[in-house]
Amino acid sequence: MKNRIVAMVALLTVAMGTGGCVTVSPEHEGAAKGAGIGAATGAIAGAVLAGEGSRTKGVLIGGLAGALLGGVIGNYTVDQKKSAEETTTKYDYKQSDGTVVRIESTQMTPIILNQGETVKLEATYAIMAPSSENQVSVTESREVTLNGELVANPEITVQRSSGTYTSSIPLMLPADAKTGTYKVITTIRTATGKDARQSSFTVK
Repeated sequence: MKNRIVAMVALLTVAMGTGGCVTVSPEHEGAAKGAGIGAATGAIAGAVLAGEGSRTKGVLIGGLAGALLGGVIGNYTVDQKKSAEETTTKYDYKQSDGTVVRIESTQMTPIILNQGETVKLEATYAIMAPSSENQVSVTESREVTLNGELVANPEITVQRSSGTYTSSIPLMLPADAKTGTYKVITTIRTATGKDARQSSFTVK
């Protein structure tokens, strides 16, 4: 079973050193404040558009700075790869375990690219809850750094039922993106736990 969810993301870029701020609609205001959006980083804000019958909703927020300022964060997508039953069987999950999150893999596609091209920040993870019908609040974040400096931090909080999901956020690099190896720390967290994994891509 696959459910495809697309977030149409509006990019609001603010030049380094300016005093402008991102404007966020009232229903998304709390999430934006929680992310600590700053005027110097540029910011994004977009709602998840769920398919018919889906209860998964969220807002994508974050920013671009430094080496990636002027780039674009594209449409967030997610596919359900395994059902609740398949996922809990794989991990020998028991209800007494509570809510569990496990990152199975992260992947940057492609891992080597040129300035101005697009890299997909992908993650496959499992969510398990005591009731397969329960909706769990899940936050996906990707922190992208170059030489130890944070240059991108897209984050989305959504509601998930138990299962295994693969999500992707396209990052379209500016034509003058700095060359080098960018590290990406992907973190999937719930109210009771989290899992993280590091990967990388190289701009040549």
